[in-house]
Parts: sequence; structure tokens; C-alpha cells
Amino acid sequence: MFVFSKLVWIFGQPLSLAFFFGALALVGSLVRRRFIAIVSSLLSVLILFVALYTTAGAYIVQGLEERFPHPAADPADLKCMIVLGGATQNEVTTARGGYEMDSAGDRLVETLRLAQKFPQARVVVSGGDGSISGKYEGDAVISERFFVALGLPKDRLVEDTTSRTTLENAVNTKQLLAQNGLSGCLLITSGFHMPRSMGIFRKQGIDVIPWPVDYRSTGKETLGFDFTQPSLNAQLLATGVREWIGLVGYYAAGRTSTLYPGP
Repeated sequence: MFVFSKLVWIFGQPLSLAFFFGALALVGSLVRRRFIAIVSSLLSVLILFVALYTTAGAYIVQGLEERFPHPAADPADLKCMIVLGGATQNEVTTARGGYEMDSAGDRLVETLRLAQKFPQARVVVSGGDGSISGKYEGDAVISERFFVALGLPKDRLVEDTTSRTTLENAVNTKQLLAQNGLSGCLLITSGFHMPRSMGIFRKQGIDVIPWPVDYRSTGKETLGFDFTQPSLNAQLLATGVREWIGLVGYYAAGRTSTLYPGP
């Protein structure tokens, strides 16, 4: 199932679909199937235009991010927090060492901030190597180096080094919480990822408090054209589409109780 989900995304992301329809248009032209060639060409161009030159991606991501609003203030007390993997560049860090962060690095930064403010809180770090090859350092291993290097005692960390998906994050974390007598933890992950994460953790019967971070939208996005940042537009659309594929897939597989989990 893990490999299947990876393959679905490789072939189902917007730019891959644009390439597929472009290739189909070429084949249609070569075999003189004019209708197939024209329709496929139009679909390819349409996908590329929407991905590169509209705010569709930002608008979709914004909807996901607004589903669970960030609390107005820090909690009065905090016993534990769970930070989901996905914040490090595993391939680069495996080769070079250290703790290179990707665009979701705010997950680790916010966790460290809260850990410093609440020195009694334990930190559950959940994340293994999510690549198909499985040959890179996992998020939990890299995150440990980050936290320890910035002064967090290692004995405050509870690590899940094997999970590759959000479902495995929840299943493995449930066991770790029981083993360490922890409950009522903050769940720290990217805002766009919070609806699916909360749905999965609820399905597993884990009581967590959503703490979204790593926002990608302004909160004021509207649908329209944007010719100034095509690469960012395409990235945001890929992020939003991937998350919605995950929401639909997890709901269809019975891994969440609702299609679009909310507060």
C-alpha cells in the first residue's frame, strides 16, 4: 500500500498529468487520431496554465489551512507535543550530515520554541524514511540532532523512527504515548496537513490538540490569475491536490471517519 500510494502521486500530480496528456496528443497525431490529439493537447495546456498562472493552488491550500485555526495563545500548561515528520531534506542530510530543513521546517522551529517555554513537556518525534528506496535517514533521527544541537536534552525526546505515512505516524505514536503515560498532547504539523492528520489520529482514538504551523497562504487568497511566480503556483497546486488525494483515499479506505475532518 505504501509503494502504491507513492506511485499514485508520481503519476497523478498536475505536472505529470500535463505531460501524460501531451504525450497522448503526440501519439494521437502520429496515429492520425485527430480528436484524441486535439483534446489531449487542450487538456495538457489547460493543466499547465492553471498550475503555473493562476492562484488555484494557493486557494486550495488556504482552505485546508483555515480548517483548523491556530489557537490565539499558547496553552497555560503543556505535558507533551507530537511533531510529525516532513520537515527535513532527508536525501541531502544523509549525504552531508547536519539537519537541513525544507519548507516545512517551521514544524521543528515551533516545537523547539514550545519545548523551551515548557521545560517539563515531552516531545514525541514521529517520522522515518518516507522514500520508496528506504535508504535515507528518517525525520526523527535528523530532528533529534536538531533538537539536541539547540540545547534540548535527549531524554525529553520520544522517537518513532519507522513511520513512513501519516497513518503509521498515528499508529506508532499511539503505542509510544501508552508506553510513556502521555496524553492530551499538541499535534504539530503543517496547516494544510492538519485536517487529514486530525482525522487519522481521531480514528485511532488518540486525544490531541491541533497546533497548525507552516502556513503557505496569506489567508486572503482569491481565485484569479498570477503571472509573477509560476513555479510557486505550481508547487502550491501540487501540495493542495496531493492533500486532497490523501483525504479522499484515507476516507475511502476507512482510515478517517469523515471526508474533511474539522474542529
